[in-house]
Amino acid sequence: MALHDQTRKTTSGDTSKAGSGDSGEIASQLLGWYDAHHRDLPWRIAPRELARGIRPDPYRVWLSEVMLQQTTVEAVKSYFRAFVQKWPDVDALAASPTEDVMKAWAGLGYYSRARNLKACADLVARQGGRFPDTLAGLRELPGIGAYTAAAIAAIAFDQPAAVVDGNVERVVSRLFSIATPLSEAKGDIRAYVERMVPATRPGDFAQAMMDLGATICTPRRPRCMLCPLREDCSATVSGDPERFPVRLPKGEKPLRRGAAFVAVRDDGAVLLRKRADKGLLGGMTEVPTTDWTARVDGATTDAAAPFPGNWRPAGRIGHVFTHFALELEVFKTVTDGAAPDGHFWSLVHEISGEALPSVMKKVIEAAIPGATKKPRPH
Repeated sequence: MALHDQTRKTTSGDTSKAGSGDSGEIASQLLGWYDAHHRDLPWRIAPRELARGIRPDPYRVWLSEVMLQQTTVEAVKSYFRAFVQKWPDVDALAASPTEDVMKAWAGLGYYSRARNLKACADLVARQGGRFPDTLAGLRELPGIGAYTAAAIAAIAFDQPAAVVDGNVERVVSRLFSIATPLSEAKGDIRAYVERMVPATRPGDFAQAMMDLGATICTPRRPRCMLCPLREDCSATVSGDPERFPVRLPKGEKPLRRGAAFVAVRDDGAVLLRKRADKGLLGGMTEVPTTDWTARVDGATTDAAAPFPGNWRPAGRIGHVFTHFALELEVFKTVTDGAAPDGHFWSLVHEISGEALPSVMKKVIEAAIPGATKKPRPH
């Protein structure tokens, strides 16, 4: 029996129809396409491996899903490989110092995910090192919301959960020509997905929907002629798939300003400090900077430097956060003084291993080009 023939049709009402196919037929077509065209990803168990009885590791599924939140697959691959090499299971991750986890996460962004990752690993390890296999149990874990719980339940535990990310929202919006703006249509989209989830292979179905959105049903210039669902897709039939999903106009992000200070010791070490554990970039490492936030500007001159010195302008950097944009004036000085309270010196060959968020890497690079780049292996 072919892999996609193992899919059982789901029971659905008339509202689940799109084009000529009901929800069970859609799932079967999609799984047949996935069997032949799935992406090879370092955290994924391929369909033929599943057919041989190889089961996904809930730890790897959880880790990948947390990393993939608001981050691209290509960006995540190298981080995932590094994490599982250093911490092959949840107990190893729980036993690691939080600072090491933050350092390994640096560059992935949205750093609250890393703090929740460590908190979740700690809790799972205390509970015997096994992840819950139900949606309700997974939702009890730190950092696991509705989407992540559904993804783990479906992929790792074969539960018929509706997994809805941005790719799935786009596929479903087009499949059913949902004219309601996306911000208001999420409940309807989830209801459609719930009706389409097959009784068997729900994890493959979830990953097939994601792959379809990422590779075929793309935001711009979707490759509809290659889509396994093209005959059932209302937007394709109408000839205007890019109209969906419908989005309300975005408002402009506010621009905040501040200053950052790169102090360099005679031996090349850079002055750093750790940010507070809570709030924006919580627990990450930074150079001294003024008190800018998402809501208020910070000082922008060298008068706000952490100590007196010959501070010279070293350029200006820009960075875009989720809810605001930031411009920082960068100042640099060379000093032989001791580190102020709450600060420490990081030697130049150690900078690339610090838990520096992207905005701070930009700051240091403006003052010391190449300082945050990892040395190439000989």
